[in-house]
Amino acid sequence: MQVFSNDRFALSLPAGHSFPMPKYRLLRERVQAELPGLRLAEAEPASEGELALAHTPDYIGAVLGGTLPAAMQREIGFPWSERMVERSLRSVGATIAAARAALAEGVAAQLGGGTHHATADKGGGYCVFNDVAVAARLMQAEVHRRQRRMLRVWVIDLDVHQGNGSAAIFRDDPTVFTLSLHGAKNFPFRKEASDLDVELPDGCRDDQYLQALDRALDEAWQRQQLTGPPGLAFYLAGADPHEDDRLGRLKLSLAGLAERDRRVFALLGRQRVPVAVTMAGGYGRDIAVTVAAQLETVRLAQAAWRDCQAGDSARAGAWQQSAR
Repeated sequence: MQVFSNDRFALSLPAGHSFPMPKYRLLRERVQAELPGLRLAEAEPASEGELALAHTPDYIGAVLGGTLPAAMQREIGFPWSERMVERSLRSVGATIAAARAALAEGVAAQLGGGTHHATADKGGGYCVFNDVAVAARLMQAEVHRRQRRMLRVWVIDLDVHQGNGSAAIFRDDPTVFTLSLHGAKNFPFRKEASDLDVELPDGCRDDQYLQALDRALDEAWQRQQLTGPPGLAFYLAGADPHEDDRLGRLKLSLAGLAERDRRVFALLGRQRVPVAVTMAGGYGRDIAVTVAAQLETVRLAQAAWRDCQAGDSARAGAWQQSAR
């Protein structure tokens, strides 16, 4: 399975900053040490033209040139620097690369990404550009150019915070279905309407969460059959629903998070939908716990990839034909 990382472009944040920047390096190191057989690479940065598929030219120019108003920069949560720009471009590039690899091989992952709070004209919540939105639009363009067909996309957002940026970008786009399971009382406090939102109460535990997930996946899949099934899914596998997360407010165990991932991969595997996985959020009081949760997501993605490779010829052909 192909996996992409951009942790080499980590930011040096002020002392006491709440964002756990080291988690990306720690995850990449554990993936390399514990998951042999993965093809780990560093993706190229996204181009300005690619960013413009989901973001306004004025916003792109302000980010790249460091001319965002101070209030907009504070909303992002990172101070501006050339390093911040490079990291943001690399993050989008890694999700683009994972999406291409997923179309070719069924499953791929990037060890970051899931920056779902960025809208077309502003960032927020540690999200500068919306990597999934850019990658989705680019894959649609590439598939249409090669095959003269519309690629329908499913965004499965299981970060604990609502994917407001993705919902806003795709609000009037019937070719992209957005599903978000999130804490009802958590950030962002002003939410956007996804195609399907499931709001969960504080303290939600494994059984309640998994029941809600099953219902949501079933409803989303049934609704998508009315317009045609997706040809690509993006899975935002946030670790922040975990019970030890500083910003999560839910109470899922590590076993519950792993079962969540299994159910998503099982559905997509049964329906032969390629999937690009991003890690999204994770703010554990113990960073090692967040890394362990995300490592298990990558492990389960690798198992799903192996199932795809070992499947019957008809299944493998259906997954791989999307890349032609």
